[in-house]
Amino acid sequence: MKNKLLLLLITLVPLHAAAQESTSANIIGVGSSGILDTYINQEKFSGIGFTYLYIKEHAKPEKRWNSIIEHELDLSTTKDRSKDNQMIEGSYNLYWGRYRHWQLLGDRLLLQAGGLANANLGFLYDMTTSNNPAQARLSLNLMPAGIATYHFPLFGKQFSLRYELNVPLVGIMFSPNYGQSYYEIFNRGNYDHNIVPTTLVSAPSFRQMLSLDWHTSEKWSLRVGYLGNYQQAEVNNLKQHIYAHRVMIGIVVRR
Repeated sequence: MKNKLLLLLITLVPLHAAAQESTSANIIGVGSSGILDTYINQEKFSGIGFTYLYIKEHAKPEKRWNSIIEHELDLSTTKDRSKDNQMIEGSYNLYWGRYRHWQLLGDRLLLQAGGLANANLGFLYDMTTSNNPAQARLSLNLMPAGIATYHFPLFGKQFSLRYELNVPLVGIMFSPNYGQSYYEIFNRGNYDHNIVPTTLVSAPSFRQMLSLDWHTSEKWSLRVGYLGNYQQAEVNNLKQHIYAHRVMIGIVVRR
């Protein structure tokens, strides 16, 4: 009887371990940023930006659905065309989503389709003006999303090519109205359509990431790639956009 119980435990432990698969990635990036916010300044600003991105994916091989969570921190310093005005931008994005996945081509190709919920908190600050120098960014979005990953050998090593695309479909965002000050909103409580519903029409944005993983071992991978995050909106007679292009490099860990 004891031998049977021991055999059962030995059999179940590997099955339980295989039922839980997760990967985590810590990635940093640098590249160009383009900013426009007509509430602060009619000029377009451009400069350099930095990004830290953490990605956690959790899957069960016997299930068709997996989950993903991403934390993205951005910081940019930019100047206008005359180089006289300087603007700083910072933001935090939280992405949480669920994907259904399909294995194709003998498990070499992994396709994932689903959706993400995105919460954004950020700011803009014009360092050269005292009239409405700052702008707050706050939004929530629902985003259809897709990921394609292709595994292949090269020079005796294993690689994975991955492409991820997210497109905000509907959401809400905070915005002052044209000519409205933050003093009116928060000190005097004068609401003027400051919580605005958004769609692909009023906020045509998208985010994409192309990356290549070199699997240096069964547990570790080196990831290099490109992250493009293009956020724009036209609400309350104000125009705004933040275009971020980043060259990314980081480490992926599989457990």
